[in-house]
Amino acid sequence: MIHPSVDTALVEKYNRPVPRYTSYPTVPYWDEQLPHAQWMNLFRDRFQEEYGSGMSLYIHLPFCESLCTYCGCNKKITINHKAEPEYMAALEKEWQLYLQQMDRKPIIRELHLGGGTPTFFSPGNLKRLVTMILKDCIIHPEYAFSIEGHPNNTTYEHLKTLYELGFRRISYGVQDNDPEVQRIINRIQPFANVRAATENARSIGYESVNFDLIYGLPLQTRASIERTIGQVMELMPDRIAFYSYAHVPWTSRAQRLFNESHLPDPASKLDLYLTGQSLLLDKGYEDIGMDHFALPHDELSKARAESRLHRNFMGYTVQNTGMLLGLGVSAISDVWNGFAQNDKTLHNYYTAVRNGELAIRKGYHLTAQDKAFRKYILDISCHGQTQFQPEDRPLLDKYVFPRLAEPEKDGLCKVNWQGLKLTPLGHQFIRNVCSAFDLKMARQGKHATQAFSRAI
Repeated sequence: MIHPSVDTALVEKYNRPVPRYTSYPTVPYWDEQLPHAQWMNLFRDRFQEEYGSGMSLYIHLPFCESLCTYCGCNKKITINHKAEPEYMAALEKEWQLYLQQMDRKPIIRELHLGGGTPTFFSPGNLKRLVTMILKDCIIHPEYAFSIEGHPNNTTYEHLKTLYELGFRRISYGVQDNDPEVQRIINRIQPFANVRAATENARSIGYESVNFDLIYGLPLQTRASIERTIGQVMELMPDRIAFYSYAHVPWTSRAQRLFNESHLPDPASKLDLYLTGQSLLLDKGYEDIGMDHFALPHDELSKARAESRLHRNFMGYTVQNTGMLLGLGVSAISDVWNGFAQNDKTLHNYYTAVRNGELAIRKGYHLTAQDKAFRKYILDISCHGQTQFQPEDRPLLDKYVFPRLAEPEKDGLCKVNWQGLKLTPLGHQFIRNVCSAFDLKMARQGKHATQAFSRAI
């Protein structure tokens, strides 16, 4: 089953390694050391500039009770729940370091708890954590609070506690329902648990439920993808993220635990994607872009129709705050003029905050040129079009227009001296079109793609 709007030959042609553009410049081009004083200056300046619109907070909770072998996230495997209070104390110290840089109470517009497995933490500890963070804040009238949950351990009490704190969105990592696929990726998750977690959230009053699904996993077949999505359609989640599995055992060592011969070949993986996409579109989901689908009633679909979409390290969002602060091990912050990422090891993160220091180990200070081309990429990924600025014409002529010639010839976009607009077909190739504006990749040539997964 292939949806009629999909050109298989074009998908094969543009299935190249390209970034997902949750940032620009992308993380591989960041500096290994960003001076703390420089970062704090960037943070304070942006806090003042964006104060009225509020800020986004991302809190990384890294603990998982078991290892999912496909996972490339930063996580800590443990069954020792005594780790919870120690980590919460470190988060509080880090938060206090940032509060000291603010001359007034921050306005929180968006809060997301990610991981790892945030529902590793007990309902009581999640309540203590969120209460600790928000007690020194003003909540924006249009706030949005969300959390990632594991269907196996997200209890009714978890959901009720978070709902009472203002959470209205929940995202469940479903990945695949096939028992053999679950076995090989070490994520045994009966569909009954997914159903119970979803129905509990809806009965309490959650307004949006998202499922994460992955294609390209070991032992996946077209039949297993069809069964998985068929079961998922029984619950009709409001949003679905349909991600490509990125096999990068050189950075995610757990991926070495299964045989690469179990992975679908490129043609089969492409078929998995086209099959899943077709099923979702036929069921009424709208393709938001870059792996995301949503039902027409969902706020994500409405924001796309009204050109209100924004994109940051949490993916697509309707909250364009202009400032994202990440707390916790490996968390990333974005203050538009700069990025910063915390240390990826718990030991170094704990050591830094206990010494009264930020745990930043990597970052980037954007130039005026970076910001201009970042805006082009954001405009295309969120709104499907962008307008060119005359002062950027020399760089557009040298790097961008030559790289847009082939996509334009293939009907993915329409380009003139004023701007670019995606065609309906081009909306399925957003990452590829955005990559034409990636000056970092353009200047490094073919070697620049080695750090990124393929578009499909």
